[in-house]
Amino acid sequence: MPQHPEVTNPSRAERGTDLPSTPRPRPRPRSHEQRLLAPALARMLPGADGPPAPGPVRAAFALWLTAAAAGVFMTAADGLPLLPFLPLHMAVCSAAVLVAVRMRRGDRWARWVLACVLGATGTLSLTAWAGASPGWPPGFADVLAGAGCVLHLASALTATVLMFRPAANAWFRAVHR
Repeated sequence: MPQHPEVTNPSRAERGTDLPSTPRPRPRPRSHEQRLLAPALARMLPGADGPPAPGPVRAAFALWLTAAAAGVFMTAADGLPLLPFLPLHMAVCSAAVLVAVRMRRGDRWARWVLACVLGATGTLSLTAWAGASPGWPPGFADVLAGAGCVLHLASALTATVLMFRPAANAWFRAVHR
């Protein structure tokens, strides 16, 4: 559509909408140590330069963190009888988080440690714990500990299944080629 010669389109400055320009911050120069450290860190972090983790691996990682938190909650909610075991249980849960981080970065051994050591032995120990719980009616602490146990088991078992889905298997193979 042609414009009439008398009708003009005012510039931004004439309309009063011209915002003052703010200078962009200049990037800080990297020091010599930073330039040397960046490639070394990239080599030290497996999976940092590989393909991104697929959904099942990311979900398994989140579920392992949930299982670790539920395990600590379950032990703390159970009260005084397990108090001497709380530091041990927290150490095991901390180790599980560290191994889950390695699994999330693409280490195959971490996936097997989570599945075999924490998945299998954790399931056996939790079912033994549930079998040794007191009778009916349960107290409030028993209900909280039981809810933590159910959440812990469900998270760990689901995470174990997700770590071995076909997309996860392909990603673990691709990361280590």
